[in-house]
Amino acid sequence: MKSITVQSRLLLRLLSLLSATLFAATPAFAHVSVMHSIAGGSGFLAGFLHPLMGADHLLAMLAVGIWAAQHQRPAYWLLPLAFPLMMTAGAALGMSGVILPGVEAGIAASVLILGLLIAGAVKLPLAASTALIAVFAVAHGYAHGVEMPADGKALSFAAGFVVATALLHLSGLLATITANRLLSTKLSRIAGAGIALSGLFFVSAMT
Repeated sequence: MKSITVQSRLLLRLLSLLSATLFAATPAFAHVSVMHSIAGGSGFLAGFLHPLMGADHLLAMLAVGIWAAQHQRPAYWLLPLAFPLMMTAGAALGMSGVILPGVEAGIAASVLILGLLIAGAVKLPLAASTALIAVFAVAHGYAHGVEMPADGKALSFAAGFVVATALLHLSGLLATITANRLLSTKLSRIAGAGIALSGLFFVSAMT
């Protein structure tokens, strides 16, 4: 029991450090070009780095995995699958030049709302959960799509951000499952509260 308590305190400290780092990070709507320069500006690596460039993208991707872990099957696996699929559709819209209003607001809201759902351990009906994830995924995908290279590397760029997204979903899912089994289910709710606070920061930064 003492060992579990020590582990819980350590994890909470790590979460606090992570939250501080994320608050210091730049949201997706204020991306810098450093990582694009490192990756050569296009191709798989640039696409892979893109979801990692902004804390809002990063937190939303992790939140999808965390929220999915709070569900039962089939939502358990359907939500992390629906997000990359609909994100690809959103990227196609962005690349095609279609104007989609409110994208950045939708991205910021996705972090806030997913964080609140996790913090409250809210489990919506499957159709509603999937629809909500789909809407958020289109917004995130559109943001990726408008920055996709116009050359022949667009497909590899898209593959990069899809792979990164799937890995972030998996990280959130596995971390939550592990924490629930070894520590406490409260930890995911604490993480959700931190994500929601970050989302509130992103929303307020837009005003």
